[in-house]
Amino acid sequence: MNGGGGFGGGGGGFGGGMNMDDIFSQFGDIFGGHFGGGGGGQQRQQLRGSNLRVRIKLNLEEMVNGTQKTIKVKKMKLAEGATSKTCSTCNGSGVQVKVMNTMFGQMQTQTHCGTCQGIGKVADKIPAGANSQGLIKEDEEVTINIPAGAREGIQLNVRGKGNDAPFGGTPGDLLVVVEEEVDATIKREGDNLHQELYVSFAEAALGTHKEIPTVGGKVKIKVDPGTQSGKILRLSKKGLPSIDSYGTGDMFVHINVWTPTHLSKEQKEFFEKQLENGEMMAEPSGKEKTFFEKVRDLFD
Repeated sequence: MNGGGGFGGGGGGFGGGMNMDDIFSQFGDIFGGHFGGGGGGQQRQQLRGSNLRVRIKLNLEEMVNGTQKTIKVKKMKLAEGATSKTCSTCNGSGVQVKVMNTMFGQMQTQTHCGTCQGIGKVADKIPAGANSQGLIKEDEEVTINIPAGAREGIQLNVRGKGNDAPFGGTPGDLLVVVEEEVDATIKREGDNLHQELYVSFAEAALGTHKEIPTVGGKVKIKVDPGTQSGKILRLSKKGLPSIDSYGTGDMFVHINVWTPTHLSKEQKEFFEKQLENGEMMAEPSGKEKTFFEKVRDLFD
């Protein structure tokens, strides 16, 4: 038979003269260089430090307006005097190549170098106190810019302020998780804020003006004459700006009329006289809103 086709012939190939190594080199291109001699192979592992995560507390004013915080972070840093050298096992490639002879020809596999863990470098000089990669734990001050509108649970990424990489690679990042500091006076509900305001019986009866704190500073509000305990005043756009830029929340002021627990002799006689004359009696008009109606109004 003519040896120019099929499996015969001096070239030992398929039809057009392609040999086994050529065939498996094509498979190597498909499977990432695990077959044959022509694949791309595994790349040297990139040197990058690990990320650090910290928590930072913000009050309501800082969350609304943004702020700048300087904190102390304990991180892994490259020790002074630490040096490295090329890994002798992989000659700096970060991979080890193994060649096996099979019935189909030679097959080549690549794995991360077991000596340098795929880095391509190993420690040369390690200063006292440093680990095997020349890293040592030290404190570092980091300044963090908090944007306006930050919220509980938001994570900020400060690039390059995490742990150093061994042998002079790229540092990791510092991940800053925001926590809300509980305010003694103002309570947050989404973008809306709530606070209680106590007024005396006389102030509620006669009306008054009161100064209250908000996240934008103190404001003066009017308490109308005859204000009842439980009335809610709504201050438009005195809440928090929406994190999704959908506007600004409101401030709700809950009025509580304080009833004195002790009266002087003159005060007691005054109120007794009013009761005798039928004055200052509870006379609801029927138009007062119930507690549940007030709660419903808050969400309308």
